[in-house]
Amino acid sequence: MIAKALICAADQSFTFQDVRLPDVGPDRLRVRALRTGVSIGTEFALIRNKISWGPYPLCVGYQGVGVVEEVGESIQDFAVGDTVYYRDGKFIELLDGTKVSSVSGTHCSHAVINPKATHGLAKLPAGVDLDQGSLYVMPSVALFGVDMANVQMGTVAVVYGCGQIGLGVVAFCARRGAVTVAVDIDDTRLGIAKQLGADYTFNGKNCNALEEFKKLHPAGADVVFEASGIPACIDQAIPFAKSFGKFVMQGNYGAEPISFHFLPAHGRRLTWFYPCDDGLAPCRRAVMKNLALGALDWGPVITHRVKAADCATFYDQLNHGLDKEVVGAVIDWE
Repeated sequence: MIAKALICAADQSFTFQDVRLPDVGPDRLRVRALRTGVSIGTEFALIRNKISWGPYPLCVGYQGVGVVEEVGESIQDFAVGDTVYYRDGKFIELLDGTKVSSVSGTHCSHAVINPKATHGLAKLPAGVDLDQGSLYVMPSVALFGVDMANVQMGTVAVVYGCGQIGLGVVAFCARRGAVTVAVDIDDTRLGIAKQLGADYTFNGKNCNALEEFKKLHPAGADVVFEASGIPACIDQAIPFAKSFGKFVMQGNYGAEPISFHFLPAHGRRLTWFYPCDDGLAPCRRAVMKNLALGALDWGPVITHRVKAADCATFYDQLNHGLDKEVVGAVIDWE
């Protein structure tokens, strides 16, 4: 079938164009997109070739909600009309036959998916707002890190960097009863962190965040989440940790080697954690349940909503730094 997709070329130009998807076949189904969520960090790392999941042209996006339109004959767990959330959209070609690297290709009007894949799909729980539901991966990534670090009631947690993943860490630390501290250099993001449950927020541009934190907790934090994904921030975040504390590499630092000063971490005898991906189905399910119950309001994270026809212009603006106010964005395909 012919669908519409956001395509990124090797020169990092964006077009919204016709693409071809394969027939469903017996073991796949087809979803019509309702909303797809924008991941500023990972998507633009792919666009800028900081990390690579395949050659250009690319169709980025790895989270969305939609409606099942067609079901293969061997599939029993889904039916036409089901509303689902999904992470997959592998099978895309340009009309001239050029293969598109779908990474993971959800910024497309339709997706053909094998529901048995680890990054396939599941039914959307009743009561989940479509916009919030389409941005479920970042809080799932965050929950995975929070769970790995075993954050509990009374844990003192510092979240260094309040993009979507850092904000998810703030939200889930707060919901576990942790004393939650958010550090960033952007007041808008810190304001959202406060809405999501941060007990204290520090803007590193306006104060010495470490000194201000140590006034509250001189011994340091039980766990520090470095959520910026910026290698230079690792050394800035380590001193927040207490002796025998935990340090979570919550960001994605790209394909190039990174380094940090050994002695500050060594002297604190830190235990380090390396969450990768989103914790798969258990974390995704937990996030969706929290959204459905109203225990997690992800709405404050959504600062921009874009019609699908305007997404190429929106991505070009983001890529050239012309819209720096974006925290979370949703593409509307209806």
